[in-house]
Amino acid sequence: MSRYRGPRFKKIRRLGALPGLTSKRPRSRSGLRSQPRSGKRSQYRIRLEEKQKLRFHYGLTEQQLLRYVRIAGKAKGSTGQILLQLLEMRLDNILFRLGMASTIPGARQLVNHRHVLVNGRIVDIPSYRCKPRDIITTRNEQRSKILVQNSMDSASCEELPKHLTLDSSQYKGVVNQIIDNKWVGLKVNELLVVEYYSRKT
Repeated sequence: MSRYRGPRFKKIRRLGALPGLTSKRPRSRSGLRSQPRSGKRSQYRIRLEEKQKLRFHYGLTEQQLLRYVRIAGKAKGSTGQILLQLLEMRLDNILFRLGMASTIPGARQLVNHRHVLVNGRIVDIPSYRCKPRDIITTRNEQRSKILVQNSMDSASCEELPKHLTLDSSQYKGVVNQIIDNKWVGLKVNELLVVEYYSRKT
């Protein structure tokens, strides 16, 4: 299954806030979904919706998310927490959380077009797993800096997660440590996601 490229508001209305998918807000009177649709939701549907939140927020294909679940399942510790850490430490997500890109798809485009350096080297793989003490900067070109500056100017003034530091004047971000789960940028029940994939892992 390929990465989703359809209407973004459609997914937001169905699943709730997905800040990584789009920075815009629906114009409809009802806005984001506040109540589930009428009728009893099955356990399968509840788990499916939690899984879909992760998929669409982080911009993953079904196969990519399944691979992350399998990696998390083999690691020591809580599978759900490790899964969120793996997703949050992706380069495209780190750029988004630093405010250097307005959305995760926008961050992915920056990386694919070779505007981003990690520890002084160009990295063009959005799924690159960042580690503590990694330094993320833009290329020393005017176009790269303009793209990042535009995103930083339009970014909402949210508190920066504790595991990241940003020097906006130098277009430089630093990963201080592995993310603490309370700073994850999406409200999701990761245990339900693990349960959804339990038969496939």
